[in-house]
Amino acid sequence: MSKTLRTDPVGEAHRHWTERGWGDAADGMAAVTSLFRSQQILLARIDAVLRPLDLTFARFEMLTLLGFSKTGALPLAKASSRLQVHPTSVTNTVERLGRAGLVQRQPHPTDGRANLVEITPQGRDLALQAARALNREVFGDLGIDDGEVTALNGILARLRYNAGDFAEASPLMTPGTPGMIDDPATPAGENR
Repeated sequence: MSKTLRTDPVGEAHRHWTERGWGDAADGMAAVTSLFRSQQILLARIDAVLRPLDLTFARFEMLTLLGFSKTGALPLAKASSRLQVHPTSVTNTVERLGRAGLVQRQPHPTDGRANLVEITPQGRDLALQAARALNREVFGDLGIDDGEVTALNGILARLRYNAGDFAEASPLMTPGTPGMIDDPATPAGENR
């Protein structure tokens, strides 16, 4: 983790952006830059929790996705789609988890062209241990209060919705939150 700075570099960049005549875009630039920096901060915290368990966040996400599935197994293509990552990345993650005995690959029972990835009992145990540690060390305390977390979830869900990340309104898009749609049942595209 880098040392604490005296002044906010994003705030300084905002000021410079405005001074250069780009004031109409300064808030957007600051928001994007803050999101990127916040991601770095949170990933460092997450890595510090997962490293002792010999997991990365990508491997944790895969184990959790499989653990949440009805049968503990998913086709590789479906896992790729749900995690929103390239199939090659999923294959790499599955291979590493497989070598550690946390998942196993098997032929799809009805589609001879597809493979399933299935979580093992050891994988379930590790995913649960990691989830508990992340809940305690990161997710339960992001450094902002609960109301701000709710508002942030709503704003980011709206940003992803407007970008076409998903078609149906998210339960995170809470009516009454600034910037949210008033009716979560509004069909996709009508409030974009």
